[in-house]
Amino acid sequence: MLPDEFPPNDDLLKPREVAELFGVRTTTIARWAREGRLSPLRTPGGHRRYSRASLRALLADARAADEPAAADDAVRLYEQGWSIRQVAQRFDVSYGTMRRLLLDRTTLRTRGGRLPGD
Repeated sequence: MLPDEFPPNDDLLKPREVAELFGVRTTTIARWAREGRLSPLRTPGGHRRYSRASLRALLADARAADEPAAADDAVRLYEQGWSIRQVAQRFDVSYGTMRRLLLDRTTLRTRGGRLPGD
């Protein structure tokens, strides 16, 4: 892609910066690009860059997971023993998004499956 094909006056983010923004790993950003959830632009050197404008729709989807009814259901499933990953898949959001949602609303189990202090 030629430099003049980049959107004018639009900040282009590196995959690492996008990953930090969403609270996920860079491999997740690459997977989202393969799945079509993100549309990367290519630099003349072949590197992926993401425009802030293209991230708005994905951010809106992530915020949709914060809706109270969905959040209550997610907490209920987690407290019934579902893993964060299973709950995230159920609501079609990333692991990081679901972890933050649950962290705000309940006490997370340790890796051994116990609540802290047990």
